[in-house]
Amino acid sequence: MRPRIPSLLLTLLTALTALLLSASPASAHTELDSSSPKAGARLAHTPATVRLTFSEPVELDDVHIEVAGRPLTLSRTGQGGDSVRVTVPGTTGQDRLTLTWQVLDMEDGHPTSGTLTFRLTAKPASAEGGGTDASGSPAQAAPQPSETVRRVWAAVRWLGYLALALYVGGLGFLAMLWPDGAQDRRTRRILTVSWTAGLTASLLAPGLQGAYGALGTLKDVFRPATYTGLLNTEVGVVAACRVLMWVLAAIVLAAVLQGGDRATRSPGWRVGALAVALGLLRTTSMTGHNSEGTHPGWGAVADLVHLLGVSLWLGGLTLLLLGVLPRRRPEELSAVIPGYSTLAAVSVTAIAAAGTVLTWQVVGSFGALLDTGYGRLLLLKLAVLALVLVIAHRSRGWVRTRLDIAVLLRGDRATVRPFVHSVAAETGLVLVVLAATSLLVTSAPGR
Repeated sequence: MRPRIPSLLLTLLTALTALLLSASPASAHTELDSSSPKAGARLAHTPATVRLTFSEPVELDDVHIEVAGRPLTLSRTGQGGDSVRVTVPGTTGQDRLTLTWQVLDMEDGHPTSGTLTFRLTAKPASAEGGGTDASGSPAQAAPQPSETVRRVWAAVRWLGYLALALYVGGLGFLAMLWPDGAQDRRTRRILTVSWTAGLTASLLAPGLQGAYGALGTLKDVFRPATYTGLLNTEVGVVAACRVLMWVLAAIVLAAVLQGGDRATRSPGWRVGALAVALGLLRTTSMTGHNSEGTHPGWGAVADLVHLLGVSLWLGGLTLLLLGVLPRRRPEELSAVIPGYSTLAAVSVTAIAAAGTVLTWQVVGSFGALLDTGYGRLLLLKLAVLALVLVIAHRSRGWVRTRLDIAVLLRGDRATVRPFVHSVAAETGLVLVVLAATSLLVTSAPGR
């Protein structure tokens, strides 16, 4: 017997509670662990060098340290990849040395920044109090990434997630439930537009991420140096692979446009579509927060399952709304809607299970879940998802009844219209879930 969704939600909520209680906090992004001399130390004079030790290995190109807006020279300390040595210019007559640091996370490119201040016992003769750095200028606040760039980046990520869901979910819907839909004009248009949007988002996202990490503006997004700098990192390599997967996805799409239902029924096309879909899903999940917790392998698998479930759910809903229902063909309604109901039930089960693992993996504690902006945004996403699941469960019996009537009346417009309204409402709520996901990916986890 198929498990009831409320019972499933209760089980998953219990599992999430147990995981959060047993999980130990972990650093989600690269942070400054310590320095030598220690921050706040009183020194007799300006140190020749300062050693900074981070929470995980860093690349020298990803670390930027300044004093009064001037970049300083960095080198390795020979004590592991997590430490760097900064050469400090000699100064005299100052009472304070302030270093501003900023580091990019090697996994997802998010910047972390802060300041280190040391008090010098040799005070200047004209000093009237603190507040100056080693050059005699007022102490500089830590630089912050552009909020405008972050918002545009979040919007592009949302577009990328939407395109991925429509393309991958649309291919799955055609292959498993509706091969004849490859001949439908609206379905072809959805797949074409989603491919175009996916490729565009995959080209823009690296530039936005590079500009955000380098504390730049929107103008920096289109500078070649932004892309070349990012391509030297793991994040850039994954972004390039994602662009390549979208290029390969064009071949799968072209086969549908040229071959129609003959292509979607072909085993060769299905194998190729599956390979491209898994490649798109994996390259999308590799730049998220899933690999930053205590069990990166679990996070990677859960993120892949999560994206696949959302894609099959949302892509299927869209083709059902814009492809199947407007045709009002009784044989299609009776064959596709029950099949999609089963597929959606499996998908939301996978989404809920994978979401439980990801919440434990990324957040790690109840304190971070309740007391940080990231945690509260995650709770909002989970609340909307739970609302969608409850609505879908309560409407299942109603849908079966209306489906019988619609088939008996040969697809009469009045009997099909309630399906359209129900599917449209569910699609809108899933889009809200995707919007929350894009904001989560471009935000720093609260740990």
